[in-house]
Amino acid sequence: MSDLVILTEAAALQIKEMIKQNGEEGAYFRFSINGGGCSGLSYGMSLDHERSEKDTFIEQHGIGIVIDEDTAPIVSGTVIDFKQSLMGGGFTIDNPNALVSCGCGTSFRTATVAGKPEDC
Repeated sequence: MSDLVILTEAAALQIKEMIKQNGEEGAYFRFSINGGGCSGLSYGMSLDHERSEKDTFIEQHGIGIVIDEDTAPIVSGTVIDFKQSLMGGGFTIDNPNALVSCGCGTSFRTATVAGKPEDC
């Protein structure tokens, strides 16, 4: 189950820095899917101190990753990276299950889950 989501070393370093800057020691990185966005679904990333029995928990690069049971099949095989450029930095998400993605890069749909699109 450790390859459910793959967190690159660059992404892990950025998450560790966010945890430190926000005083969130002991927090987990929660990766989720929400309804909405231009294509119907959007990604959610947050720091969380709670886990439920329905969550999948994995650890990579010293980061505890929490994914709820509804999100897990939609993001299976997803790579989360952090890219730095002259224009700043940001997380990138490469989800092999996404068939259609919006130009914003955070909205998508899969063959089995379309969600409900919203105006961007």
